[in-house]
Amino acid sequence: MFSQAIDSGRRISEHILTLYLFTKSDVLTTLIPITLFALAAAPHLHLSRIPHTIIWIWLHLLKFDISNQIQDPEEDRRNKPDRPLPAGRITAETATDIRWLLVPICLAFSAKYGRQALASSICFEALSIWYNDFGGHKAGFSKNLLTAAGYMCMEVGATIVAGSNPCIDSIGVRAITFSCAVFATTLHAQDFKDEEGDRFTGRRTLVTLFPTFARLSMMVVIPLWSFCLSRLWKMDDICSAAFVMYGMVVGARFVVYRTARADRQSCKLYSLWFTIAHLLPGYWRFFYST
Repeated sequence: MFSQAIDSGRRISEHILTLYLFTKSDVLTTLIPITLFALAAAPHLHLSRIPHTIIWIWLHLLKFDISNQIQDPEEDRRNKPDRPLPAGRITAETATDIRWLLVPICLAFSAKYGRQALASSICFEALSIWYNDFGGHKAGFSKNLLTAAGYMCMEVGATIVAGSNPCIDSIGVRAITFSCAVFATTLHAQDFKDEEGDRFTGRRTLVTLFPTFARLSMMVVIPLWSFCLSRLWKMDDICSAAFVMYGMVVGARFVVYRTARADRQSCKLYSLWFTIAHLLPGYWRFFYST
């Protein structure tokens, strides 16, 4: 009996690990930044709701990632063999069942926190279907636009879940608007590490279509947004200078270092920059909110 319990525990842990592996690559780029953003942007933060916020984000992220990864498992077999489908941890049919099972789960979970949270969940699902099932990810412009819109939906929902108010105040709206603009104009930073695979599959991204322009844009846009955000959220001179300088370093890396390994490291540094940017609404609330 004890051995059966151990075996059951192992199987459950393996299933949990499989689900985690679907979202592993998005922990640094999506789960952590949006969680911190929600905690910073929520007008009346409840610490007890931090686990709720993380679970809400992860469930929506899991639903999206499964939908995305069942589209072309062969690409992942070439570029990301540790993902559940190419690694043989789960079949495409089972993954598809889980993906659609998560839809009512996410909607029901969102409905607990009000109409805006439910609406953000519905919009995110619609954008996910457009992106994954109707080829929105295949063209650079639509990919960036849909990803930024989906990111905004997750920020809206997560911010509502994190707070006690079922609506978002004016500071939250401003934070979400600028976060969406930053993400839409810097999102291709994450495409450099996948450039080889995207070229192999024929996917058209800004990086594959205009590689030189894409790299140069990083050197301009990231420092520019660093300066604009530091002014928007009224950071002090020392913090502003540090944030802008770090943005300059991150942007310059994409131009100076162009190997696949360097691009992966640059993407990690970009994710850190993006995470810091997500904390700035909290900086304003701490020092200036009355």
